[in-house]
Amino acid sequence: MQSSLKNMVLSLGLITIVAALLLGGVYVLTADTIAKAELKAQIDAIGEVAPEFDNNPLEEVYIHKANAGTKDSLTIEVYPARMGGKLVGAAVKSSSMNGFSGEITIMYGFKADGTVNNYKVLKHAETAGLGSKMQEWFRSLKGNQSVLGLNPSKDNMTVSKDGGAVDAITAATITSRAFLEALNSAFEAYCAVTEKDKEGQNNE
Repeated sequence: MQSSLKNMVLSLGLITIVAALLLGGVYVLTADTIAKAELKAQIDAIGEVAPEFDNNPLEEVYIHKANAGTKDSLTIEVYPARMGGKLVGAAVKSSSMNGFSGEITIMYGFKADGTVNNYKVLKHAETAGLGSKMQEWFRSLKGNQSVLGLNPSKDNMTVSKDGGAVDAITAATITSRAFLEALNSAFEAYCAVTEKDKEGQNNE
């Protein structure tokens, strides 16, 4: 067949349609599996970061809106942890869009008084060997790296370069700031939910 602009356009159009159908089919086949994997990771993270509990935090989740109505609006999920009906802390899923490579999503755990109990990085696209170190860096006992045992109501949860209490990841200050930004947002949401929880208890 003699080459022509019309034939080239038709061929490219056909290839594009077939590729789109194939991609769509793969998405449909894998979407459910991916969703289940993400849910399992979230459930596991709640168990890892929150204080010991005997309730089902997933059934009591609070959705907290931070910076509502602005370009920096953020949806934060707070999963209350209870023991014998008493609030002992929570797991809080928070995020920041200000990582070196964009969004980072982290599950933070707080004790009842707001002290950081633990954390787990759920999603990020930070540089391997640099920003990716946040999974372990902020629990290390070296210097002032660890956020565990600190309380945002008493401690300055920013990097030491900005006058804060936490040492940034070496050569990854942007990632460190994003990690702590998400942590502070999580703490604010936890405090808001704690107040609502107390009001609910008092009204019963």
